[in-house]
Amino acid sequence: MNGIWTGRKTNYNVTIHKFFILVVLALTSCANLNDCFSENVFCAALVTDTLGINDHGINQDTWAGLEESKANGVVDQIEYIESVDTRDYEKNIIYFAEKGYDVIITSGIGLLDETFRSADLYPDSPEGAVPVFVGMNQPYEETRSNIISITFAEDQMGFAAGALAARISETRIVGAACETSGIDSMWRYCEGFRAGAQFVDEDIKVMVIYRDDGSSEKLFIDEAWGRETAQKLIQRGADVIFAAGGATAQSALRAASEVEVDAIGTERDQSVILGEEGSSVITSIYGNASFEVQSLMQLIKDGNANEPRLSQIKYVPFDEKFPESFTKEMDTLLVSLWKRVVKTNVNNEKP
Repeated sequence: MNGIWTGRKTNYNVTIHKFFILVVLALTSCANLNDCFSENVFCAALVTDTLGINDHGINQDTWAGLEESKANGVVDQIEYIESVDTRDYEKNIIYFAEKGYDVIITSGIGLLDETFRSADLYPDSPEGAVPVFVGMNQPYEETRSNIISITFAEDQMGFAAGALAARISETRIVGAACETSGIDSMWRYCEGFRAGAQFVDEDIKVMVIYRDDGSSEKLFIDEAWGRETAQKLIQRGADVIFAAGGATAQSALRAASEVEVDAIGTERDQSVILGEEGSSVITSIYGNASFEVQSLMQLIKDGNANEPRLSQIKYVPFDEKFPESFTKEMDTLLVSLWKRVVKTNVNNEKP
């Protein structure tokens, strides 16, 4: 009896001992996996602006890039915070810095100042810049070794829109409703549109109207102006409308859709955002944040990224009413713009 019992007890203790070791190893593995302070764990986080993660634009596309980076094994852990209020921006950035994240991406020009201040709070160490701050669509006047700026060429996006507008216009008149030219990015969008249309057809009539006399309090939200401007352009013969500038531009796209005039959006996927009210939006052209994020994560992980980057641009695929040749032409044009084979000749700043 005793011998049998003793044998069972010995085996039981060995089993418990092995189980304990496995549990400790498992817990240690999990702890390391979630410990962004560990040298073996590469963590990247995103802080969105107040549009949230499902904005059908830069936030969503940036997060998609991080998801792909994790799926490909480049990044071990990813996380995001959707900012509810602009006053939360810096707090949300610091949250990830305190958790030891290697890369903190902030999305949208609205976070420019907060990102810059946060970078100053966490300067370079002798071992290198940790964390690395990445500002999506944030052009910095000053440089920091722990900040990487990713910008999107508005002139190229506008140029592609203008080229497409000229390609499909039947009246040989196209128009653009744009926020104030006092904002350099808006000026680049719409002068790019003008240049793109004339690149395809030097004799085409291009009407570009800026909201230069409007109230500053309605910046980006002047829906009445956007609607009236689009209607004015259409009355003057424009059969393709381009619009840039937040809700102001969205109102112009709605007005075009009401009378079934083709429209081209930017900044985000406007056809999805507007739904049935944007039924005439044939495409939207904006920065390819997903591709850029994936490329950048590998470079940062390898220690090879510290320079500002100009991202490629992309467009929402055309529907079946357009021939396949349109897609091929647009793809070729975007590559040519990015490689500077085709130049917009639009300056970075308004003269």
